[in-house]
Amino acid sequence: MPTVTTPNTGIEIFYEEQGNPDAPVILLVMGLGAQMTLWPDELVAALAGDGFRVIRYDNRDIGLSQKFEGARAPSPAVQVLRKKIGFPAKVPYTLKDMADDGIGLLDALGIDKAHVVGASMGGMIVQLMAIHHPERLLTMTSIMSTTGSGKLPQAEKHAIEALTAPLKGMDEDTLIAHGLNIARNIGSPDSEAFPFDEAAQRERVLANMRRSVYPAGLPRQLAAIIDDGDRTSRLAGVRTPTLVLHGEADPLVKLAGGEATAKAISGARLVTVPGWGHDLPVPLIPRLASEIAGHARGS
Repeated sequence: MPTVTTPNTGIEIFYEEQGNPDAPVILLVMGLGAQMTLWPDELVAALAGDGFRVIRYDNRDIGLSQKFEGARAPSPAVQVLRKKIGFPAKVPYTLKDMADDGIGLLDALGIDKAHVVGASMGGMIVQLMAIHHPERLLTMTSIMSTTGSGKLPQAEKHAIEALTAPLKGMDEDTLIAHGLNIARNIGSPDSEAFPFDEAAQRERVLANMRRSVYPAGLPRQLAAIIDDGDRTSRLAGVRTPTLVLHGEADPLVKLAGGEATAKAISGARLVTVPGWGHDLPVPLIPRLASEIAGHARGS
């Protein structure tokens, strides 16, 4: 199994790579409660075919990477309240720890610098890489993510409820129904531009489920997001060339989150797509691959 122990954080990270091993590296970082396989194979193949060494990995506490079994996360309500009164709740690990994992993966693979691309929570993680490890980044692409500012519009209720809904069982039918419910509620609502292919989604959910099911990691990752708070002032110091990609119809991380990210980072370029929600739909992959590769090449 392609697993390494990061020399800086000591965490076992599972990864896969595709493309010329001597080519410039694109590191893909996935979001909350999501395995690395949520990066579509078509996107990985497109970037590898465009001349990059593409590496994707499971964050800690998800997929085939190290789990924090038994570690307890504070409830979101308690955590938010304690943060407001100036007594933050203790969390099992921080979002910076997760950013350090990605840098540690590069260390373990002998990679000095990389283009980093993060989706949703992964966007927050690569933002922290740019804040704390700028010397390791060639470029940054933040996809459907945000600064974490509490002043920004909140997620639509149906989207956040679907994402954080507790599993009602671990049998195959229940897991598939759970995954499809998330996909419907956070995905692209424009059925003409990005049609919802239930059969394809079902197969994808089933494949991910057979790879790993670990719902216990999600509340700990969510606690890390809440703990990190607003990155706006920290992002002001970022000088890594930055691309921000965001859907105009994202119900989970509203467009304002992407706009705020681009505004916070000097020189960042914002690209928005009408009808795109909080997903990586197959019809959009050629556009995403083109934008990411073009940014990496400085075009």
